Amino acid sequence: MIENSGAIIGTFLVYLAVMLGIGIYAYKRTSSSADYFLGGRSLGPWPAALSAGASDMSGWLLLGLPGYAFASGMESLWLAGGLLAGTWLNWLMVAKRLRTYSVTANNSLTLPEYFANRFEDNSKALQVISAFFILLFFLFYTSSGLVAGGKLFETVFGLDYTVALVVGTICVVSYTLFGGFLAVSWTDLVQGLLMAAALVTVPLIAMQTIGGSGEMFNALATKNPELLTVWNDVKGEPLSAIAIISLMAWGLGYFGQPHILARFKGIRSNADVPTARRIAVIWSAISMAGAILIGLVGIPYVDTQMAGSLGDGEKIFMVLVNAIFNPVVAGILLAAILAAIMSTADSQLLVSSSALAEDFYKQIIRKNASQKEVVMVGRFAVIGLSLIAMLLALNPDSTVLGLVSYAWAGFGAAFGPALILSLYWKRMNRFGALAGIIVGGITVVVWKQISGGIFDVYEIVPGIIFASIAIVVVSLLSGEPEASVQAGFDDYQRQLDGEPEVTVAPSKA
Repeated sequence: MIENSGAIIGTFLVYLAVMLGIGIYAYKRTSSSADYFLGGRSLGPWPAALSAGASDMSGWLLLGLPGYAFASGMESLWLAGGLLAGTWLNWLMVAKRLRTYSVTANNSLTLPEYFANRFEDNSKALQVISAFFILLFFLFYTSSGLVAGGKLFETVFGLDYTVALVVGTICVVSYTLFGGFLAVSWTDLVQGLLMAAALVTVPLIAMQTIGGSGEMFNALATKNPELLTVWNDVKGEPLSAIAIISLMAWGLGYFGQPHILARFKGIRSNADVPTARRIAVIWSAISMAGAILIGLVGIPYVDTQMAGSLGDGEKIFMVLVNAIFNPVVAGILLAAILAAIMSTADSQLLVSSSALAEDFYKQIIRKNASQKEVVMVGRFAVIGLSLIAMLLALNPDSTVLGLVSYAWAGFGAAFGPALILSLYWKRMNRFGALAGIIVGGITVVVWKQISGGIFDVYEIVPGIIFASIAIVVVSLLSGEPEASVQAGFDDYQRQLDGEPEVTVAPSKA
């Protein structure tokens, strides 16, 4: 338990009260499934950009990336560079087109629904299989976030891990349950700003305690000069092409992340996309630079102030905050970790619940379900899915945490190529889309089980390559898409070129 935790606990409680208040306010503005799952497509550029960033980065930005920089030094720039490039390309290539096409394709609310409507798949195989992958990957993804939240509450409050896990889960579920997409996006705006502020403040103050940036780099050079090079690892061995490609390939995952893509569909108008893109890229650059600096400054800080006694590098952010700041400020900065965890877990729960409600319940069980009924099912799904994720997270040493990296790869490979080609290639058909989604997802799972040589490359790379090949080959071999599908693609393009302010189609009953 962190020292002087009384003030920190008070700060946490105020923060959680504010987040719940936002959720209740958003609840009053939620009346349809379009409102609950996409916020009525009303997001301005700031909430759209910061919500996409905050829901993307998770606690990894304040725990994982600083810990990686703490262990590997400047090598971490390859990973951050790949993620920054992926963020920019995703906003540039996908955001405007996906918003336009999802509106024109019968106001598709979810990614599986978009695929089904884009290719007029009356069999609903595309929608159901896509929803299956979303539910499968997000259950493990969400449970890993709940594990991180449980450990944070355990550390700060001194609670038993199981109790801490339950408290963290309740915090996330409460405002997601009430407010849906609006609550998630507005709280992500607050959380994104808090995360960025923490990532800038902590390393700057920490550097001053050890004598400034010059002393920091001198200390790193003295300890191990390899910490300051991007071409060698900490042992002085050159980074292989496979290592560099694997680190940068994380950026490829952005094109298939349903919780990030939902922000593109929910943005207010295409005219807001360029502004949102600039905000998102700047926020990501500042945040990741701050995270890497925390890891770097932590190396000499631990050596000089703690006699090198830090067992887990991923705790470096919490260690610096507790050591440098007074309890009130520490409480605010530690709340940034909670913000990062919550901003991703809530998004994952919402996307998973929308897949269950819109893509399973409405398509298979109750095709004539009303909007009110779908929203109710979505809220029950949030509760049910969170309970399953919490059960998976009950063991703090659960291997669920090890599945996060290929959950990201799984989404990127299963949905990324299918989405990109659906937005740009007129010749693609529903058989190609289905083949790409299945091949991409399976490749990631199989590749992960093999090691050595080429199999050491991050599984998202072969997943995307094989999925893209499957889409092209199967589409060409199975004949041209129906005339109505081709006409629909032409209509999407006309809407994109001629009407930047695409209006939302009436919500489906």
